[in-house]
Amino acid sequence: MSSSPVAPPSSELVSPASLPATGPGPLPRRARLLVLCAAFGGLLFDGFELGLMPLASLSVSQDLLGANYTPTLGGDWFARFTAALMLGAAVGGILLGSLGDRIGRARAMGISILFYSVFAGLGAWVQTQEQMLVLRFMVGLGVGGVWPNAVALVAECWPEKARPTVAGLMGAAINTGILMLSQIAQFWSLAEDSWRWLFNIAAAPAILGLLVLLFLPESPSWLASRGRRTDKKRAAPVRELFRPPLLGITLTGIMLGSIPLVGAWAASKWMIPWADQVGGVAQPDYKAMTQGWWAFGAILGSFAGGQIASLLGRRRSYFLISLGSVVLTVSMFQLTAPLQPSFFWIVFAQGFVATLFFGWLPLYLPELFPTHVRATGSGISYNVGRFATAGGVLAAGLLFTAFGGSYPGVGTAAAMIYALGMIAIWWAPDTTRRSLA
Repeated sequence: MSSSPVAPPSSELVSPASLPATGPGPLPRRARLLVLCAAFGGLLFDGFELGLMPLASLSVSQDLLGANYTPTLGGDWFARFTAALMLGAAVGGILLGSLGDRIGRARAMGISILFYSVFAGLGAWVQTQEQMLVLRFMVGLGVGGVWPNAVALVAECWPEKARPTVAGLMGAAINTGILMLSQIAQFWSLAEDSWRWLFNIAAAPAILGLLVLLFLPESPSWLASRGRRTDKKRAAPVRELFRPPLLGITLTGIMLGSIPLVGAWAASKWMIPWADQVGGVAQPDYKAMTQGWWAFGAILGSFAGGQIASLLGRRRSYFLISLGSVVLTVSMFQLTAPLQPSFFWIVFAQGFVATLFFGWLPLYLPELFPTHVRATGSGISYNVGRFATAGGVLAAGLLFTAFGGSYPGVGTAAAMIYALGMIAIWWAPDTTRRSLA
């Protein structure tokens, strides 16, 4: 299994390294650390928003549906809330990622943080499931916008030798937010009559969004790229990405970004409501404990993903992560169950392996695109996958009903999405020795 390039010959696959290099020198160390902390914080609260509904969904549905609530209907609404968030994230990743290439990564990241904070906070006041559904879409706009701008900003502000480490930190940030949420939920009750407080907490990151807008330095590479753009006929970033010579690169990024996202939401996340259904009666905090074990593994995995990609090569590492994700996700749903002694250990292992992707992607995706479309390209690659994720989650919701409300059945069937990664990676260019332009 060689890591040498085997991408299909095409004039559409171009190296950013073939484009002009950026001009200004790096930011001072203190400014780089400020950028890293702000981006980490933005993605940490991104993870808080992503982990919120897997924990709160059944409690929200029990309260808002009242006497009409059934376990199957609760699972169906969980799929709808997740799909709404994913659709919003897909749209936000494209629109706000493109905004980052136009007005700057820092400003676009600040706007994205404000989006997810404000609309998450409004969730504390909803009276119907439909109102919550709309708000989850709006939260998704900000969730999707933070990732491409944070990743592009950090990648452009830190030197080449540090990029595997900072890419791992970007991946770990989201899962740190999920772990933080799970710990909060273990200390305060999250039930049918007590869930609105969680959405009030979710509004707090608006403070970070304002600080980012006011004080965070901008990427020197982006500033230089803007200064070089004297050609008024240059296409808009999205249009440029979907025509030669960047079309092949963009489609590759979308393919590789979609598989881990669909797998995470259409397969892995069913373990939380499953844990609540089986273990919640005996231990009300069992779902929070399950998410905590998964998130702890995920923090380690997403941090290690960039390092593993650097050591093994981009393609070989993606193949092995895909293989491990299939094995462990199927094991989680078929070889153990909530309340069994082995359950938390397999949840931890699945969280570690399946989230190696999310340290791999922040390293790989910025390497595919030149500076002037890097945030847009990374955002499209990562977030167009969320359109597929929304479809995958809705399909999993239909499978859930077809399986008669069986969480192991739907989780096992959806786990097969990871197997596609073992095939798709061999059509991708190997950027292992490629520097950012």
